[in-house]
Amino acid sequence: MIAVTETAQGCILAVRAQPGARKNALAGEHGGALKIKVTAPPQDGRANKALVEILCKTFNVKRSQVELVAGETSRDKRFLIRGLSKAALESQLNMLLSG
Repeated sequence: MIAVTETAQGCILAVRAQPGARKNALAGEHGGALKIKVTAPPQDGRANKALVEILCKTFNVKRSQVELVAGETSRDKRFLIRGLSKAALESQLNMLLSG
C-alpha cells in the first residue's frame, strides 16, 4: 500500500525515485512508496523537477499544487499535493497501478 497522509494543506505522497532510467514511468509500489522512473540524472535537481512534472500529469494538477517537502537528495521523497483529497488520490493511484 502506498503511503498517503492527509494534512490541512493537501496530501503527502511517498515517492521512491529511480533517476537515470530509460524512460519516464510509474513503476508500481516500492516499500510503501510510489516508484517513479525518470530519465533525468540526479544532478542539480533535474530528477526532482522531472518527478514533479510526472506527478502533475498523473494527477492532473498544476505545477503550483505539487511541492517536494522531504528527501531532496534522497531516492525516498515526500511530495505535498494540494487540491486532492486522500480518497481521490488513493483512487487515482489504484486505477493507475491496477490498469
